[in-house]
Amino acid sequence: MPLPDLIEMVPMTGPVTADVTVPGSKSITNRALILAALADGEVRLTGALWSEDTQIMVDALRLLGFEIAVTEDAAEPCNRHLTVQGLGGRVPNAGTAEAPLEIHVGNAGTAARFLGAFVCLAEGAVRLSGVDRMHVRPQGELLHALRRMKYRIDSESNGGDLLPAIFHGTGPREIACTVSLQHSSQFASALLLSARAGTWIVDIVGDNVDEAPYLNMTRKLIEVFPHAGGEFAIEPDASSGSIFWGVNCIHESVEVAHWPLTGWQIDAQFPRFLNLPREVTHNTDLGDSIMTAIVLAPLAKYPVSFPALHRLRVQECERVCALRTELTKCGARITEEGDTLHVEPSSELHGAEIDTYNDHRMAMCFALLGLKVGGIRLHNPSCVKKTFPNFFQKLATSPPEGIGAEIRDAEGNVLSGEELFAE
Repeated sequence: MPLPDLIEMVPMTGPVTADVTVPGSKSITNRALILAALADGEVRLTGALWSEDTQIMVDALRLLGFEIAVTEDAAEPCNRHLTVQGLGGRVPNAGTAEAPLEIHVGNAGTAARFLGAFVCLAEGAVRLSGVDRMHVRPQGELLHALRRMKYRIDSESNGGDLLPAIFHGTGPREIACTVSLQHSSQFASALLLSARAGTWIVDIVGDNVDEAPYLNMTRKLIEVFPHAGGEFAIEPDASSGSIFWGVNCIHESVEVAHWPLTGWQIDAQFPRFLNLPREVTHNTDLGDSIMTAIVLAPLAKYPVSFPALHRLRVQECERVCALRTELTKCGARITEEGDTLHVEPSSELHGAEIDTYNDHRMAMCFALLGLKVGGIRLHNPSCVKKTFPNFFQKLATSPPEGIGAEIRDAEGNVLSGEELFAE
């Protein structure tokens, strides 16, 4: 039985002690899949996230001719062990200019950007397309960089900078390109992941080059990855884990098992922000978990500001507007000024029907608020399948594996087990 279209969170009434596991990092899993396909031999990825975004990447690589074996992970239901047969930089399958190989990337930004560079290593044409939202998300910096390296890319958009687009691969070529971090570090990451096999020289420019956390993740991953074959462990997703750490702002004491300590994920810093400072920036403090902090901010005893949120506007939804709109529905005092959200203490929060905008992070963040505020009802909760299909199951599981939250359908029936799995 699928997760209902509308669910209601029931506030927690007492403390809970839990040590929750969360699935693997989506950002690391999709980077590792690209590197494994380019490796000189077999690579086994352990603890890899198995969700909509990573399954899109696995399906795409299989279409491109790579063998990937998938086995269960006993430690976490939404992880898998993935064994990839790396082909030493060769991409075996592609179509022709008249009949390109079709790959659908859904709304997976990492798949869209990483595959855009990767398929240029093939000898033939590949058409990348996605859902409507993906067709308005920025791609220009990547497409411009690839074109400067003499790869032909035919975009179907009027401006020539968006998906759907046909990438005409001609294999490796020793050439340099420049890419900016202005809109997204994923463009630079896409080029760096395939640069070794493509013999590309990638020059990265723009603000905060040294501070861009997801670019640093890519660099560190490339540095330690077993390019000649071997095994690589994917660490838990810190952005998703922030929700369970956030429960400590409502009732103690919840921890997340195997919390990542490598420093690769900027959101691994989230436990430091449980006592919110008066300003938290998306540039250097937190990544996606800044959304968790914003939703918790009305519970603080003082105003909190969140500057530099511009990148949130071009992700799965226009997240700045979405957060302001939905928190305002709940009685929060929140204002939007440029790319900054200012949140005032809000002692009279109340329930509301929350639009999730088909955005997994919106659903997870407002589910957390519903553990404190009565009457929070979430539309389309199944959107969590993008990165965390068993999220609501984790919330409802009895401690210590979960936090024992009560979740109801629109008729007030308590949901449990498979009824809470997002498919």
